Amino acid sequence: MNASNLLVELFVEELPPKALQKLGDAFAAVIFDQLKAQGLLASTESRLTAYASPRRLAVHVTEVLAQAEDKAISQKLMPVAVALDAEGKPTAALLKKLAALGADESAVADLKRQGEGKAEALFYESTAKGVMLTDGVQKSLDEALAKLPIPKVMRYQLQDGWSSVHFVRPAHGLVVMHGTEVLIGVKTLGLTAGSATHGHRFEAAVDPVVIQGADSYAEQLRSEGAVIASFTERRADIAAQLKAAADRIGGGVHAIDDEALLDEVTALVERPNVLVCEFEKEFLNVPQECLILTMKANQKYFPLLSADGKLTHQFLVVSNISPQDTSAVTGGNERVVRPRLADAKFFFDQDRKKTLASRVELLDKVVYHNKLGTQGERIARVRAIAKTIAQQLGNPELGRQADQAAMLAKTDLVTDMVGEFPELQGTMGRYYALNDGLDVAVADAIEDHYKPRFAGDELPRNDVGVVVALADKLETLVGMFGIGNLPTGDRDPFALRRHALGVIRMLVEKELALDLETLLVSTLPAFGDKITDATPQLVEFIYDRLANMFREQGYSAQEVEAVLALHPQRLSDVQKRLEAVRAFAALPEAPALAAANKRVGNILKKAEMVVQPLVNEALLLEVAERELYIALRKLAPKAQQQFTESDYTASLKTLAELRNPVDAFFENVMVNADDEELKVNRFCLLAVLHETVNRVADISRLVM
Repeated sequence: MNASNLLVELFVEELPPKALQKLGDAFAAVIFDQLKAQGLLASTESRLTAYASPRRLAVHVTEVLAQAEDKAISQKLMPVAVALDAEGKPTAALLKKLAALGADESAVADLKRQGEGKAEALFYESTAKGVMLTDGVQKSLDEALAKLPIPKVMRYQLQDGWSSVHFVRPAHGLVVMHGTEVLIGVKTLGLTAGSATHGHRFEAAVDPVVIQGADSYAEQLRSEGAVIASFTERRADIAAQLKAAADRIGGGVHAIDDEALLDEVTALVERPNVLVCEFEKEFLNVPQECLILTMKANQKYFPLLSADGKLTHQFLVVSNISPQDTSAVTGGNERVVRPRLADAKFFFDQDRKKTLASRVELLDKVVYHNKLGTQGERIARVRAIAKTIAQQLGNPELGRQADQAAMLAKTDLVTDMVGEFPELQGTMGRYYALNDGLDVAVADAIEDHYKPRFAGDELPRNDVGVVVALADKLETLVGMFGIGNLPTGDRDPFALRRHALGVIRMLVEKELALDLETLLVSTLPAFGDKITDATPQLVEFIYDRLANMFREQGYSAQEVEAVLALHPQRLSDVQKRLEAVRAFAALPEAPALAAANKRVGNILKKAEMVVQPLVNEALLLEVAERELYIALRKLAPKAQQQFTESDYTASLKTLAELRNPVDAFFENVMVNADDEELKVNRFCLLAVLHETVNRVADISRLVM
């Protein structure tokens, strides 16, 4: 079979930049998968190369057949009892089925029988002609366009003035080439496949660019069309130019590291050219977060930072043109950014004319949630919760500072700067708090109470920030659960999973001496009668997040389940318990003890009485039960002392010595004795064993 490389390109108007890479990858992947499914790839070594620029989606596939190989097909028709009458002649049902397949009665003799008895059936064997490449590409292209993850579809009219189609942007060209041959039979969106495409709007050497063959596509676009078609290559080129431009300035200056911005800029240009621009140094008196955000978000510029991370008065622009004289481009960008920076300076100057404390009452006019009231009411709850947390930690001064920080934490929401740039909430609160002369710890807490904002984010830098952040997240969790606003599936509009993980990380990583359920229950009074008590559901929700977190850290499902089965209230202890369980599981005694513990648990569950861990020594008649009791009397106090000291590994290692007495007990003692007193006493002995062994974790969960 003749195999050549295949090129498919759809030329369109400017695609949505934030979706471009995803669109390009999906377009290429679906076409490749569809060609493979139709048997049109000549080899398992066939490879795809995806191309995506602002005005094109394309894919290059190696080793593609002109026609797929013919395929033998065996099709089940019907049971023999239905297909043939008593004389073995074909029934009307069989003849009708054959006719539907394009065969007549003469094909009956060639039908194959498979199976036995009632399961015996007739099969029709035929050969399906391999699909032609034009048909295969058409199907693949149709499927690719149907499955594109398009953010928003638009409807536009074709050139005939009557027809209209739906796509992400109007399409103006289609190139489909197998080797050097154009597959003119392929059509889509009112376009017929050809070999001509278009390069850069302003800098292409020729227009149109006529592609000579599938393999010359990328090079022709680069040399004739002034376009780097590959998203990956263009991105790498921009990154290299950014570094080179910063290096030329010297002094350790470097462009801000922002992968999302780099992706977006890559999707905005077809032939990048990085230029250095600057603004007036007086703007550097504005907090650098404001200037950086306005340059990145509004202008797609790369701010330049000094070696110590301070914003400089220079920035980098990724231009889509490369004129010999770049002054017009740099000058234009400098003129555009100046009003943006001036706005930021104006907002900052105006906001500092009012203290944060004077803005507190304005929060009473900001709606938080229709069932939970205003931001003002919310702040009152956060303050009450923060005071409770500080009391539980036994630190009155911490409570005073946390109360002040909680009162002011949301006041920057009603400033001009945060109104323009919501991403700066918290950040601006800190600047304004310092401007008001507040304690640094309080100012830091105002910024940090949103942390951690995302997975892997840093935690608040001081205890005041931790208390306020904890209070803020608990208010959200308890409030939302209390009104039944729980996350479902992929929907989590109030980021409750993230808030729960934030609570967990602070309790664990800051080693806070706080009990989880006590913490949640103590939050309820702050809400009055606005919510119902959903503590049990919230506890399970938090433990689910905790389990996921530790599994992602490499602990096995059995280890995590063993520890969390006991619902340990101090989450800061959980990792120590997990390490202890892991060390215990490596001991030779562990499998037998875990299995025995599971057996004990099952026995106690089935007991038809309330079993207390109180043993009558006089009723210990068997040697094995006396020895188990003596071993427990000897080892339990030592294990308990180690448990109290949080030396969980040593505690479990001590209890591992129970392995032989436990084995001997189950080998030689009948638990369900005929004598009721003996039976009850043995149940009590097992209850003591169960209680002793399962303080650190439920080791029965380690049974595979």
